Order: sequence, then C-alpha cells, then structure tokens
Amino acid sequence: MTKPLPVAEPETGLHVLKELARDRSLLTAMAIMRDEVGPVFQITLPGFEPAVMVGPESNRQIMVSQSEHFRWRNPTDPVTKLLRHGLLVEDGEEHACLRAEMEPLMQKRHTLPHIPAMQAYTDRIIANWEDGSVQDMLVEMRRVALLIFMGTLLDVEFGPDMERLWQPILKTIKYISPGLWIIWPNMPRFGYKDALTQMDDYLYQIIAERRAKMTREPDFTGKYDTPDLLTHLVSLPQMTDDLIRDQILTMLIAGHDTSTALLAWSFHFLGKHPEVMAQAKAEVDAVVGQDALTEAHVQQLHYLDSFIKETLRLYPPIHVGNRLVAEDTAVSGYELKAGTRVMASIYLSHRDERYWENPEAFCPERFARGTKNPPPFTYVPFGSGKRTCIGASFAQIEAKVVLARILQQFDLEDMGRKVKPYMGATLEPHPGVFLRVKRRRNE
Repeated sequence: MTKPLPVAEPETGLHVLKELARDRSLLTAMAIMRDEVGPVFQITLPGFEPAVMVGPESNRQIMVSQSEHFRWRNPTDPVTKLLRHGLLVEDGEEHACLRAEMEPLMQKRHTLPHIPAMQAYTDRIIANWEDGSVQDMLVEMRRVALLIFMGTLLDVEFGPDMERLWQPILKTIKYISPGLWIIWPNMPRFGYKDALTQMDDYLYQIIAERRAKMTREPDFTGKYDTPDLLTHLVSLPQMTDDLIRDQILTMLIAGHDTSTALLAWSFHFLGKHPEVMAQAKAEVDAVVGQDALTEAHVQQLHYLDSFIKETLRLYPPIHVGNRLVAEDTAVSGYELKAGTRVMASIYLSHRDERYWENPEAFCPERFARGTKNPPPFTYVPFGSGKRTCIGASFAQIEAKVVLARILQQFDLEDMGRKVKPYMGATLEPHPGVFLRVKRRRNE
C-alpha cells in the first residue's frame, strides 16, 4: 500500500517561516521539515509543491531502480531554456547518445594527462597574489576553474577573454539559479539578454574557429593524445553548431561552477580547521616536496583525497537532484503523481544522522583508507546511475592538483568572516572565502 505525501502541521509551517525570516535559508527550512515531518515531505507553497526525499532508499529508487519514471527536462525551467538540448537537460535516447560521445573524454585515463596544464593554470592565477594579501577564494577559484576547463577540455586559451566575459558568465549562472521563476514559471526575466547574447557569440566564435582549423589541418587532434571535447564534437557529422553550443555551454556552466564551489568550500574548511590544513600541507610536502605535480604524486595524496570527499559530503555543489515525475509511481512507499517536481536532497542525505555519526562535523577521517565505506546511496555528491556526473573524475583530480599546488606555495590564514551556503546554480559559500595568503619560505 502506498501513502500520500506527508505535509507539515501548521506549527511546523510557522516554525519554518520564522526560520526563513531569520536565516533566509531554504536549506535550514528543509532541515526543519525533515526533522519534524520525516525524510519524505511535501512543500506546500502557492505554485510550488515539490516532494522532497531524503535518504538512501529514495536516492536509489529515483537515481537507479525507477529512473525511467522520472525525467530531467522541464520546458519551463530557465536551465532548459538556456541549455536547449544540452546533455544535462535531455532524456532518453537523446541523452544516451550525447553521453556516449562525451563521457569517454572525461574519464580518469584521459584526465590524468591534463595534470601539468592544471598546475600551469593554477600557477598563472596565484602568481598575481601579493605576499600577505587577502584573497577571496570564491573569486580566485572561479578564475582557476575557467582557465582549466577552457584550456584542457576545449583546447582554448581563455585568458585574453576572461575579464570581458566575467560578468556575462556570472549573469548566465544567475539566470539558472533558484528564484521566483520556480513559483511563477512564465514570469518575465529582464536584464539577461545582453549577457546571454555575449556568451552565445563567444561560443559560436570558438566553434567556427575550430571548424576552420580542422578544415585547414585535416589531421588536427589538439595538443593531447586524444582530441579535446570541442575538437571531438566538431568532428561528428551529426553535430550542428547549435548542438555543439548547447553541449559546450552545459559543460562550461555546470563544469566550472561545480569546481569553483568545491574548491571554495575546500579553502573554507582549510581556513576554519588549522589542524586539517597542517595535515594536508604535511602530506603535500612529504609526497610532492617542491617538485611539479605528477600523476604519481596525485595518486599518493590520500589525506587530500579524504579531505575532498568530506568537503563534498557537507557541501555538495549540486545539493539537490531535481526531477519531474513522468508517470504515476511510488518512491519509498509514497505516491507520486505525474507532473510532480521531486527534489532528492543530496545535502540532507549527506547529513542524515541515521547513517552518519556526528553528521554536522567536518571529519576527513570518515573517508580514510581502510575505513568502512558509507552505506550505498548515503553519499552521492555526483549522483548515481545513468545520470552520474560525467565530470566526477575530472573534478576530483582537478581539486587535488589545485589544492596541492597552493598548499605547496602558501600559508593560509582565515580572516574570520562568517560564511553561509548560498543556493545559486551550485551551493557556494556566501559572501566568499577570505584568506590571507603568505608565500612559504622554503629552503
């Protein structure tokens, strides 16, 4: 027997409204609902009544065993209007075909050769840090992530265009961030046209330049053993410029913004936990020393690996899996009608006290080598099943390289500013992560 979705009692609703007024955090409100209603509940606001589901069983059913009952594409959402037919907002055969072409280039064996470039782009940004200055790591890591994404995955030198496109990129991210459009899907969206046009103009330009280069040089494959993503897509006869634009914009926004959030939260935890930073720095010194990072080094940075996993547990960049119910179904014993928006809360699943000891504490040792793995589907920072993030390996290798390179060269001091999670296109630290950077005096 299935049950209807539980909703909050009036007292709980009042509690949530008070917390929203005080803290202005939907994450806090959802945590209250979870605590007072249970791991499955329905938000009941005018025009916005999603089912929120928390925990491994719901995650397993939504992401894997019953995934065919759900779809990602919601024509009224700005993310669909922006990405059009990008991998992230396609379903069924269209998604499978795009993924089959793009995923191999994102696998670990194709990512490891990018380590020297990841280091070089990191060096380019940190070379501008004055000794003793205060840096906003949210901003600086966005610069690093943009250079790495464009340089490694597209073989495009983005440095000369970064400042010109900085605001259009931020505006594009804001366009798909949660807002009143959730409640009023057809509300007018003003102030975005110029930024979105600038982004399209740039993307169509680099596509045209790559097509021209490949016409002049038929054997062109880029600077790596395997073609970069842009070269590969341009080489496919079925890929029009519009379809390539959709995939590149999808990867640019989803890829660099998630890396930005992961790196920014990583520096937040390093600043707030000096003992963790000391252990991470000691490992980098022991494994890498003053050498350039190599594949062998990255494979040996075990504590840094645990640190990154714990950062992803507490602040997964994609903190909720949004789906639409394609046909009447049930998840965890609860009825879901076709057309219902379902939110699988990765954030709350990662903080579920039924499966995590002291879940609010930052503890990299949870993921240390030799420790017991968390139960399946309790830890899903990259999703699971057929929709697992294709950039998962790339993002974790990138994070290791960037963190190790900066710890190798700088001492970092937290400036004591309060940080809150902000629900933009990804879950990022607001208003930023401010650290004083002091160049290390190595003998």
